[in-house]
Amino acid sequence: MSTSYSYTETATFTVTHARHMAAKVAADLKRMQRFYGSPSDERIAQFEAEVTELIRAGYLGTVTYGFQKDGNWIEPTLRYTAKDLAGSSANDDDPGRVRHNANVSGAVFKSYLTHSAAWSQLTQAERDAFEKTLPISRGGAAEPGITGYLASDRTYSSGGKALDRATVRSF
Repeated sequence: MSTSYSYTETATFTVTHARHMAAKVAADLKRMQRFYGSPSDERIAQFEAEVTELIRAGYLGTVTYGFQKDGNWIEPTLRYTAKDLAGSSANDDDPGRVRHNANVSGAVFKSYLTHSAAWSQLTQAERDAFEKTLPISRGGAAEPGITGYLASDRTYSSGGKALDRATVRSF
């Protein structure tokens, strides 16, 4: 006679999970503020709230925060890419390691956001209604290029989802 066991685990992604990851993004932005003077505390709070809602709803594709010069991202710029872990696990790194001595003279702090595939499945009315709940109103624009390259350096995860962070590096 043989005995078999099975184990089933279900995870529900909650606003608490989304806040956990968004708080790490906010900590990165706070470090950027300390080193470079931007973004403001008010803007960091808005970015954190926006990311929380987009992650929670599954609508975040990528979001980039950093400095642009001549229309391109330069150091220090951070890009976060949302992903579903689909039952696997990922690191939940501590925030930090934002480069502190980059040359940002003549550069302007900006952010750029793309949506997930789930966003494209919504009707325009659903998109409009969701966007009204966000603290930031974004318009359409072409995605800026990068002066240098992106290097993956952190992963923030919780509740079966993750944000992979990549940092712009100079050649």
